[in-house]
Amino acid sequence: MRLNLSSQIVLNKVPTKFYRPENAVERSEVTRMEKIQTDIFPTIDEGAKHIADTIEAEITTKQREGKFCVLGLGTGMSLTPVYQELIRRHKECGLSFHNVVVFNAYEYFPLTPETQTCSINQLRRRFLDHVDINPQNIFTLDGTIPQDAVQEHCRLYEQRIQTFGGIDVMMLGIGRIGNIATNEPGSGHNTTSRIILIEPTTREEMSLSFDNGETVPPCSITMGIATILSARKIFLTAWGEEKADIIQKTVEGRVSDAIPASFLQTHNAAHVVIDLAAGSRLTRIVRPWLVTSCKWDDKLVRSALVWLCQKTGKPILKLTNKDYNENGLSELLALYGSAYNANIKIFNDLQHTITGWPGGKPDADDTYRPERAKPFPKRVIVFSPHPDDDVISMGGTLRRLVQQGHDVHVAYQTSGNIAVGDEEVSRFMHFINGFNQLFGEDGDEIIKKKYREIKDFLAKKKEGDIDTQDIRTIKGLIRRGEARTACTYNQIPLDHVHFLDLPFYESGRIEKLPMGKADVEIVLKLIDDVKPHQIYVAGDLADPHGTHKKCTDAVLAAIDELKKSNAEWLKECRIWMYRGAWAEWEIENIEMCVPMSPEELRAKRNSILKHQSQMESAPFLGNDERLFWQRAEDRNRATAKLYDDLGLACYEAMEAFVEYKPL
Repeated sequence: MRLNLSSQIVLNKVPTKFYRPENAVERSEVTRMEKIQTDIFPTIDEGAKHIADTIEAEITTKQREGKFCVLGLGTGMSLTPVYQELIRRHKECGLSFHNVVVFNAYEYFPLTPETQTCSINQLRRRFLDHVDINPQNIFTLDGTIPQDAVQEHCRLYEQRIQTFGGIDVMMLGIGRIGNIATNEPGSGHNTTSRIILIEPTTREEMSLSFDNGETVPPCSITMGIATILSARKIFLTAWGEEKADIIQKTVEGRVSDAIPASFLQTHNAAHVVIDLAAGSRLTRIVRPWLVTSCKWDDKLVRSALVWLCQKTGKPILKLTNKDYNENGLSELLALYGSAYNANIKIFNDLQHTITGWPGGKPDADDTYRPERAKPFPKRVIVFSPHPDDDVISMGGTLRRLVQQGHDVHVAYQTSGNIAVGDEEVSRFMHFINGFNQLFGEDGDEIIKKKYREIKDFLAKKKEGDIDTQDIRTIKGLIRRGEARTACTYNQIPLDHVHFLDLPFYESGRIEKLPMGKADVEIVLKLIDDVKPHQIYVAGDLADPHGTHKKCTDAVLAAIDELKKSNAEWLKECRIWMYRGAWAEWEIENIEMCVPMSPEELRAKRNSILKHQSQMESAPFLGNDERLFWQRAEDRNRATAKLYDDLGLACYEAMEAFVEYKPL
């Protein structure tokens, strides 16, 4: 069972030469915009093996010389695959770590001796406890010391590093705001080990690895930028689309303390190792014509013309031969013969993505439409990771499908219970208790008992405490009720509303369980029962909490299993990926775009507002101060404006989709 098919979505669109150059000349061409040596790998495993090769060579060379190999290690989740590969080589290939000295990159502060989730414990669980490293060779900053002793402690830590001759290899992850170790934005290039306040975004990321309910402390004692840059070699790792923007800024942007990782540009042996998803914003991937000659296909031409329109401020049909020549696109003039020919081709391609009939227009010529006219009506499943993603991401399209007569099912993949605030539980419990008093003469003892239990728990609850099963159940019921109300508003029959409650989500914490066979089988059964002609699935893989990716992987794995079983009906099924609150599809990749009128956009807003628990008090709004309905409207209006700026039809808002073709 293939459980990570979403990781190949980017791979399918990128020519090999852009991420795996064949020789030094080709590499120098495609990486000309990059200021740090950067290697892109098709999979995380390949990238992890590449780093492990260097670490193994360094260790064995030092062993032959009778020397210590000094490693500086971070605890970011992106390093886990590297640690797993090193552990495998120790157990299966006999790689010894007896001469390795480890310096931990940072430690949380303040800690108590009883604290379980400290950085060094995470490093031990993920790596150190599984290899033959001498415990006396493991050094870490201490988060339990008094604050007035931190400065001297940091000085001695720096001194200890120097007594071992400095760090041979430093391994680091990167945060979404460009932090390395816990050097937050504003950290200077000459900083050494010190105490620092952890930014909210970094704390949110760190919380994903706090699996026992403890909260992330407010501060950290961290190696400084100067400490990191003193290492002889540095590896920076990142995996996944959510890191693509910060990788581009780090590798191609200017050196700035606003992005501490950018200081790696000043190091002669810094090395960035990423997968294709994390490299998807680098120039050689997204704008390859700026660095090398290209093998032009329709999507790349579309991407180039949209970029040219944005750069010149012109709509497509006003681009001239001069515009092409002055902006490095003369190859397209040779390919098409003139700017006019290229303009018309791409204008028509984009025009054909626009449709007011997302399920296909019956009895119409569908030659240039994104969806087939037949069969009509179609059976449709909309998979929604959380109970509001359907309306946030494609609320307008959902209403169109229903209004145009299609048989629409909505499948809510997770309960979404941890995204409900405690005050919502209190409000509903007050209602239930009041209802019992007014209409049941206060006779229901179960309601009275649960009311007291929950009230007492919430009164004593501390930050980081995990909710009881009863409270999580109530929070799930709140989300279900809101989802049913939104579906009723959108005229979807309640017997077509499915709550899958995938097991991977039910950890009670931000960090979820691994998505596995049990999750896939639940999704597979629904798909096989409905046998849809259309499936809509989340393609918003930059979701910072990872739930969308796991939900998408569950659907893609189910489809993959059905394909292996030669399900005949699957040949007539199309899979469309939507995006939601976190990002939008690039216009060059859009294959179907559904317009909305002002009234339809208002109806979409009303659908989102049915999810009252996800308004101002929702726990996971992130750093974006806009509410989800505001983000959705801004995103949909921005897509419509882009089409308008390119000289296409002007609409109030648009929802965009990309087709997924099973591998």
